[in-house]
Amino acid sequence: MFLALTLSGAREQVMRAMSPSLKSAVGAGIGIFIAFIGLQNATVVLKDPGTAVTLNPNVASPDVTIFFLGLVVTGILLARRVPGALLLGMGSGLAAALVARGLGLGTGGASLLETQFRPAASLLAVPPTPAATLFQFDIAAALSVQLIPLVILVLFMDVFDTMGTLVGVSQRAGLLRDGELPRARRAFLADAGGTIFGAFLGTSTVTSYVESAAGVEQGGRTGLTAATAGLLFLLALPLTPLIGMVGSYPPITAPALVLVGALMMRAISAIDWDDTTEAIPAFLVVIGIPLTFSIADGVALGLVAYPILKIAAGRSGEAGLASRIIATLLIGYFVFVRSSIGG
Repeated sequence: MFLALTLSGAREQVMRAMSPSLKSAVGAGIGIFIAFIGLQNATVVLKDPGTAVTLNPNVASPDVTIFFLGLVVTGILLARRVPGALLLGMGSGLAAALVARGLGLGTGGASLLETQFRPAASLLAVPPTPAATLFQFDIAAALSVQLIPLVILVLFMDVFDTMGTLVGVSQRAGLLRDGELPRARRAFLADAGGTIFGAFLGTSTVTSYVESAAGVEQGGRTGLTAATAGLLFLLALPLTPLIGMVGSYPPITAPALVLVGALMMRAISAIDWDDTTEAIPAFLVVIGIPLTFSIADGVALGLVAYPILKIAAGRSGEAGLASRIIATLLIGYFVFVRSSIGG
């Protein structure tokens, strides 16, 4: 279904239905979103039953300290335009985590340094076999009537998540031309093909991720970047213990997310704040993405509000037919599909 929507050009129509202000809002919303994820991963921001989130009162904890160390180092390197600043910043966080663990800091508490950080026993290891997930799918079960709402939900998330990611990252990379992404269908086809291929392999969804903005900040703006990164991933398979060690401790990678999020916020200046019919939908996207914890839901809020406000303001000509159809379909989706599976 995802590939069919791509081949039909429906995904391109959705992108074209977004005004320049909405496209800019997506970039800014994603920036806040990934920065928020980074702050949560570093335990700087904690869940709170009364206010949803709150600042960690223990700002001197090993997790928060290591995060801020990595944040300062990475920020300085970025300011001085040092190549590989994000990677070097993560290296400083890893070094600090190893030292702190060696000194016994964080023990006796509930810090991530104690509960999650796992120093690697070796740098190299034989990569794990994919036999447990390779081709282990059940098409008949996936096509059962009971799963139809869930399939539609996943399709919705995939379509709008990837579209929002492509818009946000492409804007940050300077790839948009007059608000349009050149050769967008090729990008969508690569995205859809990766999703299908990854499903056959049994991996988590192979799709466009907002973390690609980190690569953009390091200068990556072409397909050669993606091909090189893919090749390096293959070559890195024997380094699974090292990669697992870094991934086991979120405060190491959190500074990169926060700083890339900060850099993506410049897109907010391109929103037409003087036009209420543009500003309100854009604002809903900016706050909707982080507050719903979903790129798809945040983008959907803006796409629904945009034609409604244009028509209400007597400027229906600015809301094309595609924009109205998309808004109608989204309203139907939220009312009938999402409500049927409890959101």
